[in-house]
This record gives sequence, structure tokens and C-alpha cells, in this order.
Amino acid sequence: MKIACLVSGGVDSSVALSLLKSEDNDLTGFYIKIWLEDEMSYLGASCPWEEDLNYVKKVCALLDVPLKVVSMQKEYFEKVVTYTISEVKKGRTPNPDVLCNNQIKFGLFLKKYGKNFDKVASGHYSQIVNKYGKYFLKRANDPIKDQTYFLANLKQNLLNKIIFPVGNLRKEQVRKIAEKLNLPNKDRKDSQGICFLGKLKYPEFIKHYLGIKKGDFVEFETGNKVGIHEGYWFYTLGQRKNIQLSGGPWFVIKKDIKKNIVYISKNYHSKEKVRNKFEVVKLNMYVEDIPQRGVTVKIRHGEKEYKCKVRKISDKKLEVILNKNDQGISPGQFAVFFKNNLCLGSGTIA
Repeated sequence: MKIACLVSGGVDSSVALSLLKSEDNDLTGFYIKIWLEDEMSYLGASCPWEEDLNYVKKVCALLDVPLKVVSMQKEYFEKVVTYTISEVKKGRTPNPDVLCNNQIKFGLFLKKYGKNFDKVASGHYSQIVNKYGKYFLKRANDPIKDQTYFLANLKQNLLNKIIFPVGNLRKEQVRKIAEKLNLPNKDRKDSQGICFLGKLKYPEFIKHYLGIKKGDFVEFETGNKVGIHEGYWFYTLGQRKNIQLSGGPWFVIKKDIKKNIVYISKNYHSKEKVRNKFEVVKLNMYVEDIPQRGVTVKIRHGEKEYKCKVRKISDKKLEVILNKNDQGISPGQFAVFFKNNLCLGSGTIA
């Protein structure tokens, strides 16, 4: 099979490449360059793309796989960075990594380079299965490393072209394979954080584009001003971190983006504050009708997952009721639906 394998310099994509190589596939490695070098340089942050690419070259040389480096920096800025800044400015909580997978790493890549290949592979921890005549994402065998949440915006017409060679493995198995093959990056630590930021902290990135605009922290229950913040765009609903006021802990309750007010509370978890209901739009569903039983939803990456009831309001909108309260339901976040280990689709919290 003729396969394009996306390689990042990390151990997961390198092992994915090695597994495909062992099956005698006709492989080409692709390194997608999306780093925002100008922003990194301006903000004094180190951009690790050269280090990443150096590892990619060594791995491809060891496995005797040709490598192509393709730049999608312009497209990444237009589709992902612009979206991120726009959402933050509206007071919403974006997830650029989810959008990047659909728009850039697979969507645009397949459009520009995938025509000459049978499949496109990557080192993501997820699986793709064919059921009922459709392709579905299925959770990886490693529940801790599972990345299905970040992939749930992939369109149905992309799934039949994609494979995830390490999706049926646990991380420790991937590391053992890397050690056995003596891959150059066998001991390299996993990357953390948003894909385009490198070692730049997210608040610094937001500050670079939106600046500082001082506003009031206001106690939600009393309406009293209790402090000053540097801009509502640095805060998301349910947030506790970085509210450096005495008498806390304080949590973000809501934001007034016109007046630049961030409302906070010390009684966020009180029983009368019910937070278990929201609507989902911009749907990317793999099923026409969501089952009435056995459905769960994740509203952010991590282990937390809720049983839920889903009602179809229209072809473009769902209503979701969780079985428990969640302190951080925030507009802009992606909601991803599952039944057992099968991903039913996703949408954006309205």
C-alpha cells in the first residue's frame, strides 16, 4: 500500500512509521511545518521545529524512508490562529488542536498531497473502524493517551483515508518498540500543550494579539468590585487558576465582554447553581440519530466524562443534559459524544 505518514519528531509517529515499514508498505514521510516563527522570535520563545525536524530526518534515514517537508504556516494562521483569536475575543473557549486536525493535518494535507496515496497515517492514539457502512473513530486501547477527543471534528469523507498504526497499543508498548529498534527519539519526552505554541505559554500568545485591557473583577452574588484583571480574554468559565485575590478560592462565573467585567464567586459549587445543560451547534455527527441510552459526552480533553441525554432540536442543533453538574461548561468548547468506545460525533457548545 502507498502511504503518506505524518511524522512530528515524537516517538509515537516514529513508531507508527516503523510499524508500517515492517509491513512492506511504500512509504513517504511528511513533516508539516506550521510553527509561527515570527511570533516566537518577537516574544523571545524558542521554537522547537528545528529540533523536531532533526529527529524526523534521523528516524527516516534509519528506516530508509524518503522524507518531504511541507509548509502550511500561511494556511495554519488563516484557519487556526485566526479562529483562536476570534473565539477568545468573543469571550469563548476555543480548541485550536481540534480544528487543526480537521483543517490542516488531515483536511488540507489530503487535499494537497493525499491524492497520490492510498492512506495517510499518523501517530495519534485513536482507531478507525467500519460499521454500518460508515467509518467511525474508536477510542485507543490506552485510555490515558487516547486522542479521539481531538480528532472528533474529522469529517466522514476523511476517515476512510486515514490510519492510526499505534491506536491499538499502549504507550509502554510504543516505548518498547522504539527501544527495540533503537530509534533516535526513543527516550524523548512527549510534547505538551497547544501544537503551534512550542514553549510559548498560551496567555503570552493571547497577550501578543489582544494586549492588556484592565477591567474589574466583580463578585457575582454581591455586585461588589473585588479586584482588577488585565482583560476578560485571559479567563474562561469555571477557571480558578490565575485569580490572585485573597479570600478565595475564586471561580469565574461569567464575563461581560462589552464592559470587560469578569464575574467571580467563592460559592461556585453551591447546589443552587445548576450547570448541567447546554446546546451544541456546528455538528459533525457520524450517526443520524443519537441513541437514547448509553451515551456519554466529554466537554474537554481529559478523563472526565458524563452520562447524558441528547435531544435533537434541529439538524444543526442538539440539547444536552448531563447527569451531574460541571463547573466549566464554556461556549466554544467541543462536546464529543460516545457510546461505549465508539465516537458518535461532535459539535461546539453554543
